[in-house]
Parts: sequence; C-alpha cells; structure tokens
Amino acid sequence: MFVVRLGAALNTAGQPVYEVQERLTRVAQAYGADAARISAFPTYMMVTMGVGEPATLELTAPLGAALRLDQIAALDNLVGGAERGAVEPSDGLRRLQAIEEMEPRFGALQSVLGYSVLTLGICLILHPAPRDVAAAAVFGALVGLLRSVGRHHVALQTLMPVIAAFTVSALSALAVKHDITDPGLRAMVAALIIFLPGATLTTAVLELAAGQMISGSARLVSGAMQLALLAFGILAGIQAVGVPPASVLSNAHRVLGSWAPWLGVLVFAVGVLVAYSTPRQSFAGLLLVLYAAWTGQVIGNALFGAYVSAFVGALVMTPIAYWVARLPSAMPPFASFLPGFWLLVPGALGLIGLTEIAGNPGKAGSQDIIATVVSIFAVALGVLCGTLIRAGADATGRRILPRLRPRRSN
Repeated sequence: MFVVRLGAALNTAGQPVYEVQERLTRVAQAYGADAARISAFPTYMMVTMGVGEPATLELTAPLGAALRLDQIAALDNLVGGAERGAVEPSDGLRRLQAIEEMEPRFGALQSVLGYSVLTLGICLILHPAPRDVAAAAVFGALVGLLRSVGRHHVALQTLMPVIAAFTVSALSALAVKHDITDPGLRAMVAALIIFLPGATLTTAVLELAAGQMISGSARLVSGAMQLALLAFGILAGIQAVGVPPASVLSNAHRVLGSWAPWLGVLVFAVGVLVAYSTPRQSFAGLLLVLYAAWTGQVIGNALFGAYVSAFVGALVMTPIAYWVARLPSAMPPFASFLPGFWLLVPGALGLIGLTEIAGNPGKAGSQDIIATVVSIFAVALGVLCGTLIRAGADATGRRILPRLRPRRSN
C-alpha cells in the first residue's frame, strides 16, 4: 500500500510516468520486492509485487492538478528516504497524509497578493506597454482571489480556467473601450499564466520521446484542450462587452525598455515564493534556476533566433536545477522546473496564437502555431539534453574524484 500511495502522490505532483515507475521500482527493491512491476499513467497506476501476485489499481488526481511547491519538496524528501529503505511503510503513510494536509506558509490574503506580484513579473517579462503593468497587477489579484474561492470546490476547479479567462478578458475589453489601458494580450496572458499548460505539454513530449505513448498522448490532448478553453474564455469575455476582438488583441507599440524582463524575473520569483509556498530558505536556489533559464533564453535568441531560444533556456536550466537541488535548503528539480516552465512560456505562446487566430483570422498567420509547436519541442529537447549533460558530468566526476584522492600509505 505504501508504494501505491507514494506513486499516486508522484502522479498528482505531475512527474513524468517513466520517472514515477523508475523511482517506485527502486523503492520496492529497497524493501525486498525485486520482482515488483509498476505501470504508471497520468490518472491512475497499477502495482504488482511479483509474477502471479494480484495487481493493485490506484486512481490519482485529474490531469492538471498539482501540489504546492512545499508539498512537492516534502514528497521528494520522503521518496528519497524510501528509495534507501530508511522509512517504515506505516510511518511513510502517515507522512503522506501529513503532506496532503500541509497548510501553506502564507495565508489567503498573502497568497492573493503573491499571485498579483507573480503576474506583474510575467507581464514585465513579456515586454509590456506601461499601462499593461498596472492592469496585470489588478488582473493577477482578481485571478488569485478566484483561485482562493474555488480551491475547495471541485466543480469550480474544473471551470476555473474559463471563468478566469472570461472575467479577465471582459475587464480588459472594458478598459480598452474606455481608454484606461493599452490593447494587447500581455496583461491577460500574465494573469492566466497558472492555467497555461506549458509544463503539461512539455511533459507530454518527454513521455512520447520515452515511448510512453498512452500517457504522452493523454497529456498532449489535455494540454491542447486547456489552451482551447482559455482561448474560448478570452473571446467570450471580449464579445460580451461588445467590442471588436481585434481592437483588444492588437499589440501595443509603446513598450518598456530591455531592463523590464530582467526585473521581471526577480518580481516573478517573489510572487512564486508567496503564491506557491516555496520551502523555507529555498528562494536563492529558485532565483538562480530562473535567472539561468532566462539568461539561456536571451543568449539563445541572440545567437540562434527565437525558435531555438527556448531550447537553450531549458538546456541551461536543467543541470543547474539538478545541481542546486543538492543544497540542503533547495527545492527538488521538478519543483524548480514548474516556475521555469512558466518563465519560458511555451503555453503562453500557444494561447496568444490560438486567440489571435480565432479573434482576428485575417491578420493572424501560421507563425504563431509554428512558434508554439517548436517552442514546446524545444523546451522538451532542452530538458532531455540538459538531463544527459548532468548525468554525464556526474559520471565523469565519480570516475575522476577517486584518482584525485591521496592514497594512504601502508
């Protein structure tokens, strides 16, 4: 039962199914079940402890559900102990229950303000017009409030992407209609960033590359559907106000300087800290991972162009996230990846492309969709290559270090 519940928690955290299977296999072997067979899928998993043994089926959270970052860190610590056989199964079950019931570090009001700050940071990263910044902060607080209200209602959680998109786009259309803010998608996209399935789509590509066809296809369809729902909510909100979508979705030309994205990364990290309850003393490690991802993306864009920039950002971010995770106070790599995915914004590109094509098909071209597909594959390939680089460096270090240690004299 402990292995099954542990796998269900890893599934809920959104980790790729091949990684769930590998970790659970090591856990089972640590407790003497060398013949255990584990099949993980995004919404359920099957475990049998040997040939001829009965299989246990465990349902997990729906696609898209995720734990907070402090819960992911606590879960990773528990799984690490179980892989070494250092956790009694009964104690492990109690710890899993405690992780599920963990209270966030900050209260409801602080979380709402934290999401407003997070939205402000993302808006700065998207090269906003001046009035977009204030709009993003207001929209972020509104979405944070909606998240807080719908957190304990399953039906509202299902509808929340559409509700949030409709509300934000309607208010944005009203602001444009009365010349309160500039036209554009930046403030809207920034406020809806948590609903953008960038991590889901990237994980789907990783699973497909690893041969997990069922899981990868399921995540891919789920991510694409969530993008479509967000685009529908945005267009429905604009049309409810009665203004032409093109007047709201057109890009503003007066944008802030090149300093804005660099400040935006810092502001975004502060927002993540409060809104998603990062573990204590983990902020420095998170900031290092985020700036590594952003610096890699900027360098990649300068050297190779926009299509390759997401690959370079993910390539740089991945080994640094693994190395930072070795610090006692740092988050595990997967917890650091989630904000990194939001920073690289593959989902945001997709939302912009779908909405512009639906709202203004005469002017929108195929480049938006091409950029979306390429960026998703680029992030996935960057994570894969970064993981290989990290594994190769670790293996090289293990071979070199024994040679550098002084030999003891007899």
